Amino acid sequence: MRTHALAGMLAVLLASAGCASMQQGATTGATLDRIKATKTLNLGYRDSSVPFSFVGQDQKPSGYSVDLCTRVADDLKRDLGLPDLAVKWTLVTVESRIPAVQNGTIDLECGSTTNTLSRQAQVDFSLTTFVTGASLLTLRETVTANLSGLRIAVIPGTTTERALKDAMDKSSTAVQLVSVKDHAEGRAALEQKTADTYASDREILIGLALTAQNPARFVLVDRYFSYEPYALMLRRGDPDFRIAVNRSLARLYRTGDITVIYRRWLGALGAPSALELAVWAIEGLPE
Repeated sequence: MRTHALAGMLAVLLASAGCASMQQGATTGATLDRIKATKTLNLGYRDSSVPFSFVGQDQKPSGYSVDLCTRVADDLKRDLGLPDLAVKWTLVTVESRIPAVQNGTIDLECGSTTNTLSRQAQVDFSLTTFVTGASLLTLRETVTANLSGLRIAVIPGTTTERALKDAMDKSSTAVQLVSVKDHAEGRAALEQKTADTYASDREILIGLALTAQNPARFVLVDRYFSYEPYALMLRRGDPDFRIAVNRSLARLYRTGDITVIYRRWLGALGAPSALELAVWAIEGLPE
């Protein structure tokens, strides 16, 4: 009887494992299957992450990361045999971007999101798309080398906020953090003098200064607080879609076509840094 009971339990366990395996396998390629069925790719963008993801003068998504996602869409059209593939753009915020990926509202987030280990517990990331670091933007008349006592505007919940707090704790510098909802509000805080500086990734700060009504008013503080590797964000557990996205990015890096996109959105800042060139060389994976 014990032998029969053990055999029965083993059969149940094997059947359960088989069902779990089938369920896990069912998620593989789920995004690509949905794209084929609906002929639609859902992309997320930000409204003020200049020059990576923002609303252009034509009121359409624009920027470096938007161009990368557009190239992914073009490659999917060819690779999946879907010449009539439609691209649907959805605006996301700092707070909504991860939930939008998780719940399927968007398939790919095309913004300025830093790939971190804590975020990898919630979503997956593509190959690295850009490397930058957190810095400070201020008005020319208020620039100072001493950060003590300054009112620093920052978006809550960002890697910049965490890096800034860590840096201030290590240096025992007393500052006042002023919460703002987005980059546009951060620049407005400087212009309206409700904050002394605005903290964000350096290239975004440059974009904010260049697109201001009077760019000459602004200056960057010569200081970095963090390492910020950007990547495109997608749902966890879908390796087929992640490989399709990475194949498109690697092809861009490997062929050198990425330099065209770089010049379009970041050329005003000069040639790509040695670090950026290294990223393209390392991430330009062979087929």
